[in-house]
Amino acid sequence: MIASSTRRDDALDRLSQGIARLTSSDAWRSWLRVQARFHSYSFSNAILILGQHPAASRVAGFHTWRRLGRHVLRGQHAIWILAPVRRRVKTGDGPDDAAPVVAGFRPVPVFDIAQTEGEALPEVCTRLVGDDPLGAYDRLVQVAGSIGFTVQEHAFRGEKNGDCAHRTRSIRVATRLAPAHRVKTLAHELAHALLHADAGAERGLKELEAESVAFIVCDALGIQADDWTFGYVAGWAGGGDAAVAAIKAAGTRIQRTAARILAGVEHQSPELAERAGQDDACVSASATHLSECGEQVEL
Repeated sequence: MIASSTRRDDALDRLSQGIARLTSSDAWRSWLRVQARFHSYSFSNAILILGQHPAASRVAGFHTWRRLGRHVLRGQHAIWILAPVRRRVKTGDGPDDAAPVVAGFRPVPVFDIAQTEGEALPEVCTRLVGDDPLGAYDRLVQVAGSIGFTVQEHAFRGEKNGDCAHRTRSIRVATRLAPAHRVKTLAHELAHALLHADAGAERGLKELEAESVAFIVCDALGIQADDWTFGYVAGWAGGGDAAVAAIKAAGTRIQRTAARILAGVEHQSPELAERAGQDDACVSASATHLSECGEQVEL
């Protein structure tokens, strides 16, 4: 068997401990300070942004980018969104009896990070580099096929690593990823395929569950995903304590899904299962810093 239940439990404990360490670090605090400068855009503005700049990942106004040590490149075209115009309306006879109301909207320009240059933004996710020495990616493709999903490699615009569409029963994985990260992304999207056919669950919980499953699968296959997964899960959960609590609450679903994927890998390739089970037989993936935590980005 590729990974015993004890090893899967240990991996989940290591994930919780790693998130706790990360979110008590100076790097995490720096990352949070930067995130506070980016607005949470409305659905309508998200549509406007994507319509004008489909590859947009992080957008902000001209002066916000300057405060972050970056500047808009010459010749770049602004992305136009709508900002509310507020005015105060009397609600009574007293001098302080007034309340702000939205009187209309005005167009304002914003720019994507790809339209800027300057200081690197602090990040808590680093993409995996390195090989897939056990050939796990091809086996995971077969696992996807066994549950009725196709897998395609896709050249995404921007920093997206992959996606899963239940309507078309298809998974896409970014072509630019290193082999080790392709394994992790495919395991992540397989978890979405198995767990999240119902669109009702909250997005942050879905991402936490899928990435936790991917972490356990990678651990069993000899790929160390710490440098990506810790920051990714913590970011979606909203912090270390929230992430650890959510992992504990969803632990049974995470473990069962990881076990199902690994059982599928073992069924597709008994020889891979034997190699993965040998002590010191697997090569851990290293990591390299990247400027964008692509899977996590949302407008």
